Amino acid sequence: MKLPQAEEFALKETAPKIAGSGAIIDGDKLTCTYDLVEQMQYLYVRLVKARDLPPKDVTGSCDPYVEVKVGNYKGVTKHFEKKSNPEWNYVFAFSQDKLQASFVEVVVKDKDVVLDDFIGRITFDFTEIPRRVPPDSPLAPQWYRLEDKKGDKLRHGEIMLAVWKGTQADEAFPDAWHSDAAAVGREGVSKIRGKVYLSPKLWYLRVNIIECQDLIPSDKSRPPEVCVKVVLGNQALRTKIVKSVNPMWNEDLVFVVAERFEEQLLMTVEDKGEVLGRCLILLNTVHRRLDNKAVPSKWHNLEKHSVLETEKKEVKFASKIHLRISLDGGYHVFDESTHYSSDLRPTSKQLWKSSIGLLELGIISATGLSSMKSKDGRGTTDAYCVAKYGPKWVRTRTIIDSFSPKWNEQYTWEVFDLCTVITIGVFDNGHLQGGKDSSIGKVRIRLSTLETERVYTHSYPLIVLQPSGVKKMGEVQLAVRFSCSSFVNMLYKYTNPLLPKMHYVHPMSVTQLDVLRYQAIQILSMRLGRAEPPLKKEVVDYMLDVGSHIWSVRKAKANFFRVMNVLSGFIAVVKWLDQLCQWKNPITTILIHILYTILILFPELILPTFFLYLFFIGVWRYRWKPRHPPHMDIRLSHADAVGPDELDEEFDTFPTTKSSDRVRMRYDRLRSIGGRIQTVLGDLATQGERFYSLVSWRDPRASALFLTFCLGAALVLYVTPFQVVLLLAGFFVLRHPKLRQKLPSISSNFFRRLPAKSDHML
Repeated sequence: MKLPQAEEFALKETAPKIAGSGAIIDGDKLTCTYDLVEQMQYLYVRLVKARDLPPKDVTGSCDPYVEVKVGNYKGVTKHFEKKSNPEWNYVFAFSQDKLQASFVEVVVKDKDVVLDDFIGRITFDFTEIPRRVPPDSPLAPQWYRLEDKKGDKLRHGEIMLAVWKGTQADEAFPDAWHSDAAAVGREGVSKIRGKVYLSPKLWYLRVNIIECQDLIPSDKSRPPEVCVKVVLGNQALRTKIVKSVNPMWNEDLVFVVAERFEEQLLMTVEDKGEVLGRCLILLNTVHRRLDNKAVPSKWHNLEKHSVLETEKKEVKFASKIHLRISLDGGYHVFDESTHYSSDLRPTSKQLWKSSIGLLELGIISATGLSSMKSKDGRGTTDAYCVAKYGPKWVRTRTIIDSFSPKWNEQYTWEVFDLCTVITIGVFDNGHLQGGKDSSIGKVRIRLSTLETERVYTHSYPLIVLQPSGVKKMGEVQLAVRFSCSSFVNMLYKYTNPLLPKMHYVHPMSVTQLDVLRYQAIQILSMRLGRAEPPLKKEVVDYMLDVGSHIWSVRKAKANFFRVMNVLSGFIAVVKWLDQLCQWKNPITTILIHILYTILILFPELILPTFFLYLFFIGVWRYRWKPRHPPHMDIRLSHADAVGPDELDEEFDTFPTTKSSDRVRMRYDRLRSIGGRIQTVLGDLATQGERFYSLVSWRDPRASALFLTFCLGAALVLYVTPFQVVLLLAGFFVLRHPKLRQKLPSISSNFFRRLPAKSDHML
């Protein structure tokens, strides 16, 4: 297999004509809300309504609709049956760089079976159309008298409309019909429009099943073997089995629910499949808690439902179940991978801190996109972009039949934590043909690797791994800027815990979080799929990295080499010490002897010298600090040297589809074990990479904080006796448990926020 060239998959810095970089465009700048994209000129036509239209049918009525013609482009509204005063409230947007006409023609027609009748028209010369620059007030529509084909005014018939020239910053742009979509017809416009979606607020629902009393089994000759089954939508969990008429469990079952609450919580007490009683609870009545304080428990009656279909009534009896139910708003509900989270806030808004800045993303264009489907015997692509940060998803409009689409759309997010990642994906719109949306590639950008107030304009390679190997699907050009609103609050974030307090006070297991994350993704897919246009399940799954934890030889190798790369620094130090002992360089060895003697005679200089050395190393490496944001690295991901057999395994289904049952069992077991090893290797590599990032200036704010600490520590330790330092350090390590806090220390919080190369992984 031919290995791909690394240059082909490299990040490229670009210089688009955007106002955010200080460039002047045609003597005018875009507004501040659209300064990260190239200016695009549009001709807008807003059709509001018509009145007193003359009848055309035999019945004395008309079925009016409007055609807007600009050169070779034509937009059509829907028609109204038997209505002489129709209202459309529709906006057409024609891209001026593709127009080959000197006037706009608005034609009102009557819908007919064979040939549509002409009612009237009105034309506008391009030189007479006003230019509107946001944030000017919207142009007010006016009534215009319709003309016949000769240009004479009609006695009856007027149309209210407005025509103006503007840019994509116009508020009419998102909901307008675009000339780029002329091929899909009016019915398909909703499928290609850009939209902003908000994820529903997700909660962890904790159901603490304490006990049951006075259960009445049908077979009284034996003690019942009781368990409680709890069902919420498509989620179902069971308690352990207890043999008793009055069983006790005190088990916690946790579910994911989304506002608005649509499902009800159904609890069923079962004895070997026999239903002993049911209890139905409305989620709107459940207590919401913000901390770890105990929620008051409550006894609920169990209702016995008749098994026979002929008996419709419910028979109540004395059996009860003791429950403690709460919606835990102190947790962050994970829907993304923990390595690429874009939001770490707790569910409850009462626990949110103030924002620290704004993230602005300009989705400019794409080039060299691969053909994703066939149309009329040729390859084509209908591309759009999706970006997710926090609960806000954005989707650009679909550019029809283009391998080099230009979107030039800009979006903004509030930033509450720098240690977060924005994900941008490029997709082919298969909804137009009733199929699935295909992924073209995605980009991840960690905010902490961005300098404040700097505009990053780069062309990112879109890389996917296919059964045939790694492939570049094209490039997407983005402009990114992080603006800080409070520099002090931003630096203070480095000392805070990464996750909300409840994750440390009452932690959940890794396995439990994985299951809950899967349920959260299913809920998001269902809710976002209801929007118009829908954000389809395959898009949500791709953006949220569903299935990324499955075992892969390639991923295990990549993480292994990451670990080896981290250990290479320690190996280099050992080799250097060996060279000193072998007197490979006599001058260096003599200098080390002198330094070693000074440190032994004056031990109080050891720590100040160490921190001062780190300080100077960090300052020296400032010259080589990264200038560009990180991107997907095929070499780091071990995608450039993966074999066909390894690819066959990676793209195999789980469980495997191999023929032998025994091989299938062993193979799945190997993949499960290997997946955990892969995760451990990745976490180990991440810790080492974070250590190296202290002085690499990958996160410029963290490196500056660390070097400031090193300088301060060097000065303090210089004037403090070494024995006092050791004494205080020993007492601190051996301090009483009452003096310890459950939350992580400041140093631990700072270290966990440092960037690692996991952002570069495919």
